[in-house]
Amino acid sequence: MDIKWEYLFDPQLAIDSFPYVMEGIGYTILISLVSMAAGLIIGFFLALARTSKYAVLRWPTRTYISFMRGVPILVILFMLYFGLPIIGLQLSPLQAALIAFSVNSAAYIAEIIRSSLSSVDKGQWESAKALGLSYWQTMFGIILPQSIRIATPPLANVQLDIIKASSLAAMITVPEIFQKARIVGGREFDFMTMYILVALIYWALCSAMTVLQNYLEKRYESYL
Repeated sequence: MDIKWEYLFDPQLAIDSFPYVMEGIGYTILISLVSMAAGLIIGFFLALARTSKYAVLRWPTRTYISFMRGVPILVILFMLYFGLPIIGLQLSPLQAALIAFSVNSAAYIAEIIRSSLSSVDKGQWESAKALGLSYWQTMFGIILPQSIRIATPPLANVQLDIIKASSLAAMITVPEIFQKARIVGGREFDFMTMYILVALIYWALCSAMTVLQNYLEKRYESYL
């Protein structure tokens, strides 16, 4: 088999296209950070509802988490962007992407927070109650700070997954880096070069996130 390696990657095309592809990095970062922040907020309250003693809160939350973890994010994207117009609700591509990644990541974050909160010794709750602290004072002042150290590695993995999955927003025409790379690939008839280029960009983004994760882990370890 005669493999034509010269067609695998065109360095000049990659260099020339790099500025144009990087024009979409703002959307990639925006989707990643906003979705993670919203997912943390939603996930925190889902985790509390998931462990609630009230079935009216517990079972709907379990159903929501199960659904979001069992359905591909691309399906959720399409439901929001292509499905909602049927009932008269039209979202922009960016709005659909932000909502989809937020509600999807919240399900995974909820389980991470739930497990990290439950890992804190129950004696902490009893001691706080003996001191007369309220539920929320105990949660934010005692339990949550301890659980953050435990939750940091898996939460960082969720962030990495969101960064990589943000490329799916290209399927609904969000002009992030993968969509930009697809445009150049179609124009120049060289998708492989552009796919390799965008892979390197995502690798760099995830590597930067990994450095931040390692920093946070060491920072929390210093309090042990």
